[in-house]
Amino acid sequence: MQFLILITGDEKAAANWTVGQQKEVMDAYFKYTEELGKSGAMKAGEALHPSSKHSARISHKEGRRVVLDGPFAEAKEVVGGFYLIDVKTREEAVEWAAKCPGALYGSVELREVVTFPQ
Repeated sequence: MQFLILITGDEKAAANWTVGQQKEVMDAYFKYTEELGKSGAMKAGEALHPSSKHSARISHKEGRRVVLDGPFAEAKEVVGGFYLIDVKTREEAVEWAAKCPGALYGSVELREVVTFPQ
């Protein structure tokens, strides 16, 4: 079973972290990523730039494309990264999501990936 761990947090608060706080958080993520990789469950994972850098929301209204450039002032929490994992059970996925540093510094959302027949 594949699951996506979506990491969300408050960009404005994170921007005010001290260098020491930033190091603490990054060290926690490096350790988690290493552990996840060694387990064989990790399929992919990336951090995302802040919403102020090249982000956009795209939709269609009345037949026209609408592009809203970031940052998105109305959003307190934004997606900051993700992990794609492959595990045997939902419970195992929940365990990995709970260990993610994002759950300590913001929140994580766990979503099962749909597998379409080929």
